[in-house]
Amino acid sequence: GGDVLGVFKRLAGGIQAVGDSVKAESGKDFCLDEKYGYVHSCPTNLGTGMRASVHIDLPGWTAHGVDKLKARCEELALQPRGTRGESGGQTGHTYDISNKHRLGYSEVQLVQTMIDGVNTLYEEDLAFQKTHGI
Repeated sequence: GGDVLGVFKRLAGGIQAVGDSVKAESGKDFCLDEKYGYVHSCPTNLGTGMRASVHIDLPGWTAHGVDKLKARCEELALQPRGTRGESGGQTGHTYDISNKHRLGYSEVQLVQTMIDGVNTLYEEDLAFQKTHGI
């Protein structure tokens, strides 16, 4: 569903539980840098590594042009993907929209960027649907 806050709270609780379990078992915490966030093996996951995403139908944007949608997402600090994942390509008018940045922002900032951006895209999509007679 659309309960992004509920999903975020469950995720944060799960991460805390795993961290507590690791600490209890090994006596060590996850490697966390105050400036760069959690240190992972993949540089794209430095920082919080938080990728918040939703699947949303955007038929108006699809009719208006996928390249234009990609440019708009760039302006909104979002990343559009097809529903088949990062390299799976786009089919239809359903997109996986996520925050573009992962480093230098808090989890709350990243999730809020995604929420605000998706709301903007949705409102714009309604206008494009009228423009394109959808």
